[in-house]
Amino acid sequence: MDFDLDLTDLLMTSALADIHDAKILVVDDNPSNVALLEAVLEEEEYENIFSTTDPFQVLPLYQKHRFDLILLDIRMPGMSGIEVLQQLSKVTRDEYLPVIVLTAQTDQNTRQQALEAGAKDFITKPFEDWEVLLRIENTLQTRLFYTRQVVRADLLENEVIKRTTEIRETQFEIVQCLGAAGELRDNETGAHVKRMSHICSLLASKRGLGKDFSTLLLYASTMHDVGKIGIPDSILLKPGKLSHEEWLVMQQHPKIGAKIIGNHDANIIALARETALYHHEKWDGTGYPHGIAGAKIPVSARIAAISDVFDALTSERPYKKAWSVEKAVAEIQSQSGKHFEPIMVELFIENLSEIIEIKERYLDLEIY
Repeated sequence: MDFDLDLTDLLMTSALADIHDAKILVVDDNPSNVALLEAVLEEEEYENIFSTTDPFQVLPLYQKHRFDLILLDIRMPGMSGIEVLQQLSKVTRDEYLPVIVLTAQTDQNTRQQALEAGAKDFITKPFEDWEVLLRIENTLQTRLFYTRQVVRADLLENEVIKRTTEIRETQFEIVQCLGAAGELRDNETGAHVKRMSHICSLLASKRGLGKDFSTLLLYASTMHDVGKIGIPDSILLKPGKLSHEEWLVMQQHPKIGAKIIGNHDANIIALARETALYHHEKWDGTGYPHGIAGAKIPVSARIAAISDVFDALTSERPYKKAWSVEKAVAEIQSQSGKHFEPIMVELFIENLSEIIEIKERYLDLEIY
């Protein structure tokens, strides 16, 4: 993105790029005063001049044209300039609308009321042309500066959003690639990691953890088994039952995964590390690698545990047949309060139809 070019282009097409392009509204119940001000402005080559002698028309005119400056008489029949200012203030709270008050009254009370209602300057009647033009020019220069600052701020905000999005998408892509690498070491496909991560995201959302957390967990949970990269093939790919010594080695993969992911403070990295390290812990404290129990297990890992087990049970692998959904669900129910948090088991059962849809959406495909 060529930031300087974009800024120049946007400023040139903004609401106010030069003071002589400004939209100016003259409001005075005396047509002679209106004609005089119009003549002064036209002589100075201001090109967008509007006028009205009816104060009730100021608000609808502003809403239609979004003026850059209003020259406003104070004493008018039916509605005073103060009342017009009060009306305008209700629709311009987040904007900078310069209003110069035209008044023959110089008393302190009138000036105070006008300033409190939003006036930016005063022109005392009868006025000199030079004074009117200088006050208008100074006020419009402030308006121009304000417009440029708003445009610049919007551009900077958009650029920050764009760069942040790019960084986040890159993080997500890296996390998914690492997750797939870990999964492909002991499965014929990487579809398990997709199913498991989407089930995690669904259950996080159903638990009320919010859209941001659910999205982060969708990507972070793909790395839950990345530590399998560090397990020898002789153990990881063994078709039969592992020996006690081999099982102790296998139980190290959560710690290996956490080490691979590292301790970066980016949200997705922190959540991925947490999920990888604790997803084999059990609610009753009999899991690994730390043997922690209950609420000490991070909620991300509690969600990942039930998601991982369900998909593993219902997936066919070279060393086992796939369980039926009914058998797998019965097993999960039997492990409520033991392997799994009871609340997670309830949520899982309540949303089983959506979980099955996820499973059917990401079928195992042979990798060539």
